[in-house]
Amino acid sequence: MNNVTAAPALPQAPREYSPAYQDQFNSVLRLYFNRLNGALNSTNITYTVSTLPSAAALGLGARAFVTDANSTTFASTAVGGGSNIVPVNSNGTNWKIG
Repeated sequence: MNNVTAAPALPQAPREYSPAYQDQFNSVLRLYFNRLNGALNSTNITYTVSTLPSAAALGLGARAFVTDANSTTFASTAVGGGSNIVPVNSNGTNWKIG
């Protein structure tokens, strides 16, 4: 059984609410839940580089371990195809070794 957390579906506000405010509020909640998902789902879970969740979706600071990195060079972008087990962290765009 895979115990993966997932962000809740955010409800749409009634028409009486300011759409701009509600969109901004929902964006803040999505960012929060995505970061929370990243923190909870990457704790002690190993991946191959190709199965890592999106670095952008999990957000800046998310952490995981990969089992097939082709390098151990600190702060380099994680690339699969090797046999190195290394920690990786999201810079918001890519997974970096370290």
